[in-house]
Amino acid sequence: MMQELTEKIRTWAIMRGLDEADPNKQMLKLMEEVGEIAAALARGDIDEVQDGIGDVQVVLTILSMQIGTSIETCTALAYDEIKDRKGTMKNGVFVKEADLK
Repeated sequence: MMQELTEKIRTWAIMRGLDEADPNKQMLKLMEEVGEIAAALARGDIDEVQDGIGDVQVVLTILSMQIGTSIETCTALAYDEIKDRKGTMKNGVFVKEADLK
């Protein structure tokens, strides 16, 4: 399902020329969407949090296209970096082992 949705996002972006737009502007859009998630969390509006997370996924998919990569490649790189990471929870936040010293 996720791959199908990602392909739909790509098609939507290409049809609108967003795949060739300025990635700096897309980064600004990402920060806007992240801010909306923070505001929704502060209000306890879970529906808006979900919408915001989805918006971030869309923006990141398009940003990855603009810089010549894919959201899947970026996610695989990130997972490869964290898959064996050790650490601990501190005040509700996972802190990686390297940062505990």
